[in-house]
Amino acid sequence: MTMTAGVSAPITAATPMTFQEMRDIDIRSVDVGLLVDIKDVQINTSLPRDDRVLDFLEQIKNPYCFKVGKAAVKVSFADTEATVEDCLERYLLSL
Repeated sequence: MTMTAGVSAPITAATPMTFQEMRDIDIRSVDVGLLVDIKDVQINTSLPRDDRVLDFLEQIKNPYCFKVGKAAVKVSFADTEATVEDCLERYLLSL
């Protein structure tokens, strides 16, 4: 059971990965059984913000690639200065 990060060598579930390696994973080559189901992640709202982020990262393992039920999900972001709000506003104004 391995995941492939970009074109680099296979990565086993026990191999620590950098954020770049996590981001570059090809969703088509991921063993869905190795992914964490986001529905199982619990956010402890009593923790300070930074601790909540760390706790989330520890639970989800890879914030760019996880599953929802049986479906693998790959999250990516455009390399731009625009925020989500900017994009939504631009889209809504175009309607």
